[in-house]
Amino acid sequence: MKSHLLTILCFFTLAIGLNAQVTSVGLIGSATSGGWDNETPMTKLTDSTWTLDITLTTAACKFRANNNWDLSWGDKAFPKGIGSSTPGSPDIPVFAGDYTVTFNSNSGEYYFDVDSNIGIIGDATPGGWDNDTDMYIDPTDTNQYYIVIDLTNKNAKFRQDDDWAINWGSTDFPEGIAVLGSPDNIPIATAGRYRVDFNKVTGAYKFTEEVDFRSIGMIGDATPTGWDNETPMTKDASNPDLWNIIITLKEGSFKFRADSAWTDNWGGLDFPNGVGVFNSSDNIPVSADNAGEYQGTFNTKTFEYNFVKRIDYPTVGIIGSATPGGFATATPMIKDPNDFTKWSLRTDLVDGDLRFIPENNIELSWGGADFPAGTAEGGFSPDIAIPAGDYKITFNSATLAYNFEAIVEYDRISLVGKSGPFGDWPGDDESRDAFMTKDVDNVNLWRLANVTLIDYDPDADGGLKFRVDAAWTLNWGKSDAGSGFPTGIAVMPGQNIEPVAGTYNVEFRSDTGEYAFSEATSTYDLLSGDVIKIFPNPAKDFLNVEVNTDALKGQVSVTLYNVNGQELRTQVLNTQGTSKINVSDIKAGNYVLRISNDKNFAVKSVVIVK
Repeated sequence: MKSHLLTILCFFTLAIGLNAQVTSVGLIGSATSGGWDNETPMTKLTDSTWTLDITLTTAACKFRANNNWDLSWGDKAFPKGIGSSTPGSPDIPVFAGDYTVTFNSNSGEYYFDVDSNIGIIGDATPGGWDNDTDMYIDPTDTNQYYIVIDLTNKNAKFRQDDDWAINWGSTDFPEGIAVLGSPDNIPIATAGRYRVDFNKVTGAYKFTEEVDFRSIGMIGDATPTGWDNETPMTKDASNPDLWNIIITLKEGSFKFRADSAWTDNWGGLDFPNGVGVFNSSDNIPVSADNAGEYQGTFNTKTFEYNFVKRIDYPTVGIIGSATPGGFATATPMIKDPNDFTKWSLRTDLVDGDLRFIPENNIELSWGGADFPAGTAEGGFSPDIAIPAGDYKITFNSATLAYNFEAIVEYDRISLVGKSGPFGDWPGDDESRDAFMTKDVDNVNLWRLANVTLIDYDPDADGGLKFRVDAAWTLNWGKSDAGSGFPTGIAVMPGQNIEPVAGTYNVEFRSDTGEYAFSEATSTYDLLSGDVIKIFPNPAKDFLNVEVNTDALKGQVSVTLYNVNGQELRTQVLNTQGTSKINVSDIKAGNYVLRISNDKNFAVKSVVIVK
């Protein structure tokens, strides 16, 4: 059901002025045949409107100007929306189908008009009883159709070819069997956003409500912005239903609100914890005694909320038989200069127990039953049992989350192998070990500059490894099939890394196994993979990337390598917040993701499943 050209042009608002900088527009992404490497050009209709007939797969895409990434548009809405040209804007999610795509490079408005013979119609739908909203054909079953659509609490039917000659109706909701030619309409019990599935042969249908809020905020006279403006929350990086906030609350009350509107809001009577009631007339109360700074969460699936008071303790330390000071003296931790609830310490511990102690007050101390990580408890909670070792300790005095990261410090690490600078594997001595230099600030980071490598056939015992103290007792190699070059995550003992001949700067992290070979002229620094959060991992369709270091904030290059070291995809992203990478067209397997700018880079192991 293709729209006519006149309809397409009428969809767009009148452009105000000309965007002289836009000389061409293309559609690019994993939903297109050119993937993220080659855009499909659009045809200019007017000075700012563009069109394209194209077949797309279920994946993602963006509009791009002038065949480069200086100017592009994306958004999470589909099939209609207003694309944002802000760096790091989301990719447009697309269902498989044949489309007429239209785009306005002035306003950013776009429309993906699908060519389909089945639609949904009714006063519950955006087109009312006059215009069908076309559904998408399931690529695995041509009798099955689906769509994600906003519906009101009125009525709908399915029909074929924009004509009442063939239509289906029923009285059941949210699922049932639609009857061909039935006079009945399907009653939509509750307004909302739904995924609608329909089979034109069996008549089976199902309406599944979808909840995907663009934003969640807190509003009320207990908040800093009062009832006139909401204070935004931040979506959790690992749970899309969970929203976080650090906020100072005063005596008064508040509510949670979705998408900066009163259509979806939650109230209640309990604080600091409770379950929000949808569109309740009650506001959540904050008493004068409870006023203060809090870390809060709200779950849009369960509606549970939780607020933990943040106290600026002058000191937090560790005390107990495992610590350097025993039970007599607390060993102080270091307060994060940007967040007074975050504390850290690197120290040697002996076999024993310990607790976290604020202000040297044992009555306020926290213990725990779990090691190496857990959530501490106060009162008569058990001490944390510690095996001896060198640890990096982190503790949050608000959430009480703690972690003990064991640190192993090596005296010497070298690069060895027939592909290495000595052209052969080492013998009984260390004369063919290329010793690396330990970073003065990080005992796990090792570097070797301007090393010349040789590309030997693996069958000729070529390759490289990292090893400790010029011995084979501890050594690292690549973790899977393929070359493992230029970046990867090494494992013990691993296979030989197979390089490409050239001169490189080498960096290796002995705690995580991350390594990188970069051109000798580069000034890159290898950061710990801990500064990158990848989720979900394993992934099926999308990878969410969150960068937790200022060293990689802003515009970065993100490259995906397969196990053979081949570059599969490179994207330029803005890492302010969470960025999304489409991998729906990537085969199942093990991969390495590299994120870099002109100064720093980090690598992360990624698994893709199908």
